[in-house]
Amino acid sequence: MIVAYIDGGARGNPGPAGYGVRIEDESGRLIEELSKSIGVATNNVAEYQGLLAALRYALEHGHKTMLIRSDSELLVKQMRGEYRVKNAGLQPLHQEARGLISRLGNVTFEHVRRAHNAEADRLANLAMDESQQAAARRQ
Repeated sequence: MIVAYIDGGARGNPGPAGYGVRIEDESGRLIEELSKSIGVATNNVAEYQGLLAALRYALEHGHKTMLIRSDSELLVKQMRGEYRVKNAGLQPLHQEARGLISRLGNVTFEHVRRAHNAEADRLANLAMDESQQAAARRQ
């Protein structure tokens, strides 16, 4: 089993956005860190992009069991089926995540406090910095 800490954010919401993912083994040993600027988006879109990156990583590396930890209560509850996905912009991302999960096997979701998601937050902030710098260069 692998554990993925995921986070996403946007400065301005919507604004320059990015996600961060920290993937660990069961003992907490770092396996991989993922971080990506996604341009202008909302924080919820960035959270879902982080989830998708984590799920793709698991598939590409042959993992079948995964625990996703996120400080986004919305994402966790939507993925658990406790909340409906009402936002039209999130619906295709949710459907894509469901499709990837069906190919993986056993994926569980856990809501964690922001303090327990510090490394994914750090990575997401690096990505948001990149997105903000790219936007400034375009102006």
